[in-house]
Formats: sequence, C-alpha cells, structure tokens
Amino acid sequence: MGKILDDAVDSGGIEVIIQNERDKTAPRCPHGPALLFEKTGNGEEKGRRFYACSACRDRKDCNFFQWADEQISEARMLAREEQNRSKMPLFSHQEYSSRFRAFVSLPLEQRRFCVDCQLLILPGERANHEKHKALSEDTTVQRLKRPSLLLCPLENKKSNAQYLFADRSCHFLLDMLLGLGFQNILCVGTPRLHEVIKLRNMEGKSPKMKSLLLDIDYRYCQFYGQDEFCLYNMFNHHFFDDEEAVTFFQDFLREEGGAKVVMITDPPFGGLVKPLANSFSQMAITWKNQNKVSDAGQMPMIWIFPYFFESRILECFPSFSMLDYQVDYDNHPLYKHGKTGRKQSPVRLFTNLSPKDIILPEDEGYRFCSVCERYVSAGNKHCPKCDTCPSKVNAYFLFSVWNRSRLTDVYLFISQDGREWRHCDECGRCVKPSWRHCSSCGHCALPDHPCGQSQTGCFNCGSQKHKLRACPKKHNKRMIVPGGRGAPGLLKHIAGKSTTKNKRRRVT
Repeated sequence: MGKILDDAVDSGGIEVIIQNERDKTAPRCPHGPALLFEKTGNGEEKGRRFYACSACRDRKDCNFFQWADEQISEARMLAREEQNRSKMPLFSHQEYSSRFRAFVSLPLEQRRFCVDCQLLILPGERANHEKHKALSEDTTVQRLKRPSLLLCPLENKKSNAQYLFADRSCHFLLDMLLGLGFQNILCVGTPRLHEVIKLRNMEGKSPKMKSLLLDIDYRYCQFYGQDEFCLYNMFNHHFFDDEEAVTFFQDFLREEGGAKVVMITDPPFGGLVKPLANSFSQMAITWKNQNKVSDAGQMPMIWIFPYFFESRILECFPSFSMLDYQVDYDNHPLYKHGKTGRKQSPVRLFTNLSPKDIILPEDEGYRFCSVCERYVSAGNKHCPKCDTCPSKVNAYFLFSVWNRSRLTDVYLFISQDGREWRHCDECGRCVKPSWRHCSSCGHCALPDHPCGQSQTGCFNCGSQKHKLRACPKKHNKRMIVPGGRGAPGLLKHIAGKSTTKNKRRRVT
C-alpha cells in the first residue's frame, strides 16, 4: 500500500526531482533550499517544473511557490529575503547558549519558562510575558535536563509533528548499539534519544556514549550547545548555521575514525522517502570522505519508519533490511507498548546492520528464527516455501483527503494482527489467514472482495487511461492524495486557478 501511495505521486501528477548537490540555484524559503517538483499527467512525459517548500506539505504552514523557469525581479527577491529573515529564531545559537547559562545561574525562585513562547525567560524580560502562561512549577536543573518533557510537542501533522520515543524504546536502542560497539550516535530528528543518552552518561550506570542531535526544532538551541545540537532540515540536507554547523557535524563523524559512529533517524511519517533518502546518502558520503573509507564501506544507519514504506526504502537503500521490533511513542494515541491487534505500532527499524547481530528482547515476545538467522515477533512463523518469516504485525495506512478548502488526514486500518499467515501455492507467496484465492482475479483477497474490478487506473472516475492526478473530473469530487506531500494546496497554482486574493497573499 505504501508503494501504491508513492506511485500515485510519481506517476499520477507530481514527482520530486532530486538535484545535484552542487546545484545552488534552488530558491530558498524559511526552511532552506526548496525542492524541485515536476507536474505530470494527461499523457505528457514531462511537465512544467516548480519549486516548493521541502519541510511543509500544507501551504498554510509555508506558502512558498515558484515555477522553475520563472524570472524573479529584484524587488521580489528582496521581499523574499526579508520574509525568510522574519521567520528566523529570535536569537542565534550562541545567544541561546549564553541565555541558558544565565538562566541556570539564577536562584530557583526566579526561573521562569513561558509556555506560550516556549522560552526560558530572564529577569529583565518578564514584563513582556506578563499576560502569557508561565510554568507554575519550579524550573529545576533536573527539569532542564529533559527538555522534551518541558517543551510542548509540535502537533502539526503536515509539517513538524513530534512523536517522542518511549524510554523503553530508547533504552533498547542504546543497549543494542552498545552491544554492537557503537558509542557515537548521530541523532537525526530524535531529540528524546539524544536526551536519554545524556541522562545515562550522568548516571554512570552504562558505558559513556556521545551524541549529536540534528533537528529542525530551533527550541532545542536553548538547552544544547553548538557541539551537541545543529539546526537541520532532513528533507533538503540543509544546516541553518551553514559552515559552523557543518564543521561540528564533520568533526563528529571523524571521531575515532568514524568506526563507532551510527546514524539513527525518525523522520515525520508523512515525508516523501526520496528526499529523505537523498539526505541520508549525503551524510553517508560525508562520513566516507571524512574517514577516507573505501567505496565498499557503508555508514551504519537505522531508519525508523512505518513498515508499509518498506519497498520504497529498499528501493533507495537495497542493503537495508527491516526488523520486527515495534517502536513505541509516549505521546502517540496508538503507538504504545502493550497494545494488541490493529492497535500495535507499525513503526519498525530499517538498517544496513546485520539482522543476525541484533538481539530483540525475548521477554517482549520476540524469538530467534534459526532458518532466517534473525529475531522475529512471536507470531511470525517461518514459511519453508517462501523461505522467510513473512508476517508483518498490524497494518495502518494514512491518507490525506482534499475536500475543497482543506486537507484532512484519514486513517485506514487493515487488520494484520500477527496471526500466522498461510502459503498460497497459486500466488506463490504467504497471505493473511482470512484471504482466499480468487481464480477470477488471479490472486488472494478477502472472500467478499469486489471480484474482477481492477484497482489500477483512476480512483476517481474509474478510467484506465489516466491516474487520479490527471483526472479531468477531480475538481468536482473529493480527492484522495498521498499523505507525504501537500500537493492539493499547490494544484491551485499549477492549474492556474489561484484567486486574485490568494495571489496577493502569496509570498515568493
């Protein structure tokens, strides 16, 4: 299903174009260099190209748009630069670090944290926050050591929603990496893991580890120095502090010859796989260049993502494999430890580390398959015909529904609750136990499936001659699009149907 969704983007309307790293011509929005997209459809091999924000898939969050062949006047360039500057954080990273030292030196009764501004307040600034909600409890040093609990998680699912690892998953990952000899952890979009590493180091109960956090959430500048945190956009491999941040990043990758460095990333689930994979590939190239590693060497990586993106991730990283371990989150309503059936977490580990070297906790129901030579979930039985353990516990799909003026997330559940799958000789693969082989359709499906109805072509009008994106009737009905990109918000520009009011408000 994940591949079908991405295919809808790639072949049905809008495709992301990965540019050469040396191409510096991409225009910039407040989130760094924009991504290049291409409009396709209606039988055209190539369509008109345009730039849009890399980080936000809803134009309400970032309405940047520019045709690739558009000539921009000097006045518009100046207005754009001013707009970008207005969206920058209040202080530089160095200033945030100085403020933190001043804040910690204050007596406990004078420390205040503004919940509305998400800012540590110094005594001379209190008058500006009198009408804001201040943290009522004491802001102790212990609380400052856990900024992910102090800060409010970002909740916008279309740009920067933050789901934070449960401590259980953090400790499993760190214990597993220590067992494999890794001590330098590059945390890309994983602030909770970075936080737990620092706490474990202070407790001194386990071998010391070092970590560097790369994240787009500038609020962490308040708590971590430049050698611990870099403001970074993983969708376009952009460091906001430019050369200074890149230097800290490269120095981290060079430590101990890079032998004990591993990257762990937990991108937003709605993000497109291709730009993410390109950024991680650029990191791997930097690791190789900094440590003079041969072409055959690979930077150890763990990509944490929902399992239904498996085909897309393997397409970008063929050396990766998916592990059965279920990652849990503290602040997600469904992805929690102990859930069963369709409520289990669909988030898995994709890695280029050897699966047979990664020991999953048996007390949580994982077992070792001697044939596959790796740990699998308890209900994942080995199939001798497929020569694999095929089951994927739980299935969960995310769509975005565009209905006139708004984009709404819709969750579709398909039960794959860890029951033992059965092998279908006609299909030549294992299928869910509730499925039966249909001779009319030529594949297995639910007994009450719409027999003989093709699932290819346009999902809007049923035509086999075009995809949904190119449907001439799409403006008359609700349109379902992949959750990975806010393309419907861009269709107004692409179709040339922006209202005069929208044109006046557009920031370019």
